Amino acid sequence: MRVAIVHYWLLNDRGGEKVLKALLEIYPQADIFTLFQDKSFVKEHFPKHKVTASILDQIPFKKRLYRFLLPLMPLSLESFNLNGYDLILSSESGPAKGVIPPPNSIHICYCHSPMRYIWDMKDVYLKNMGFFSKLFFILYGHVLRIWDVSSAMRVDSFIANSSFVAKRIKKYYQRESVVIHPPVDVENFYHKEDLNFYLIVSEFVSYKRIDLAVEAFNDLKKHLIIVGEGPEKKNLKKKAGETIQFLGKQHEASLKEIYSTCKAFIMPAIEDFGIAPVEALASGKPVIAYQEGGAKDILDSKTGIFFNQQSKESLIEAVLTFEKRSFKKEDCQKRATSFSKNRFKKAVKSHIEKLSSYN
Repeated sequence: MRVAIVHYWLLNDRGGEKVLKALLEIYPQADIFTLFQDKSFVKEHFPKHKVTASILDQIPFKKRLYRFLLPLMPLSLESFNLNGYDLILSSESGPAKGVIPPPNSIHICYCHSPMRYIWDMKDVYLKNMGFFSKLFFILYGHVLRIWDVSSAMRVDSFIANSSFVAKRIKKYYQRESVVIHPPVDVENFYHKEDLNFYLIVSEFVSYKRIDLAVEAFNDLKKHLIIVGEGPEKKNLKKKAGETIQFLGKQHEASLKEIYSTCKAFIMPAIEDFGIAPVEALASGKPVIAYQEGGAKDILDSKTGIFFNQQSKESLIEAVLTFEKRSFKKEDCQKRATSFSKNRFKKAVKSHIEKLSSYN
């Protein structure tokens, strides 16, 4: 069976790329198609696979400009020649599902999220745009939404990475989906006694609501370590008091050590799923999360605490409640095994085999 995997872009190693690597373990013979690639990144992470990039990949300074090329992405995806492939797997959090599959092929979309910037989070993105970007996005967003819905009809089956994403697929595309949570290398994390600090690992963008945690921990006067980088970093550091520490981006080994010694992980955002809190659980650490999005798939009463409003006061109350309770590392680590890579691979393979038997 000839397999093509369409991944939105290959520029850095994040959650979507972990899914791609797991899919390639299921289908090691697969070819990869992508809008943009960083050749050094591809050489390091995907050296054995044929990678075909779109014509947009030839644009200079693509790593800085690729998000602004959204209007050209549909045409670029539709220009890929997928003739001869039996199975098309699209890895979607942008417009990757918009390829045109051959008539006798099966097209399965693993959806990390319908495009946030044209659907449920469009107002958040518009708020942070300049005048001309905002005007263009308002005018073009309508066209892109029409294309996004119509391209969903090219998919034979959707896999959602969480119940939250499955609801949005149903809402925007009117399509059912099966939920298969993304793979996490849960076996590679370890537990140590906590050093009395709370932890956030995140990209610094506005919808992650790190500002909420900064405000809460300023008032609590408790030690919060924040790992990551992003455009909001300068503003966040201005707001942060003396108990809040920014460590920047960390290498894998260093990050695992930080997870292993934190008191609890803080998740103030509405996430599609949330790999970082699963990594915290795999380290035997509980999670304090906003009760919305993928967190509801991840946590139970033995592994964390929810707060029900995205407010400083609600988060403070959750932290104080957390400190009156005790959590067992064994419960956290057991919960994390529900999101292992082996579980992901078995579920995806079973779904594809079942779908193939019907065709």
